[in-house]
Amino acid sequence: MTRSFSLDVNGENVSVEADPDAALLSVLRDGLNLKGARFGCGLGLCGACFVRLDGNVVPSCETPMWAAEGGTVVTVEGLAAPGELHPVQQALLDGQAAQCGFCISGITVRAAALLETDPRPDADTVAEALDRNLCRCGVQRRIITAVVKAGEAAS
Repeated sequence: MTRSFSLDVNGENVSVEADPDAALLSVLRDGLNLKGARFGCGLGLCGACFVRLDGNVVPSCETPMWAAEGGTVVTVEGLAAPGELHPVQQALLDGQAAQCGFCISGITVRAAALLETDPRPDADTVAEALDRNLCRCGVQRRIITAVVKAGEAAS
């Protein structure tokens, strides 16, 4: 049974029709055509689907629409103004820190949230913050270095 849900997604008020138990990830990808958050494990364990909901980083694959109703959602597409890059996105590009790119959207969302609370994290702090984000390509060191540099650049 579907019903209407209102959300603020990346600064835009949207209304979507969905089952209350539908995953926020499905609504973002299929209903709103925001493909940045990806389906990985489907259990909220890998981080590929991370988005911010009301300021908290959450696995959108496990977040039902009824829990997101009326909330503010920020996806990787909404981290920066159109045509611009968030400092984390720029640092990841500059550091060639993404290989296959599957995990990088969730990592970027989580790293951007970290920089809001700790603008100049050290490598250990970044590694701890990104612990729930799985990267199978083995570029974690480059990712951590890029996030540290993003913090340094933004300060």
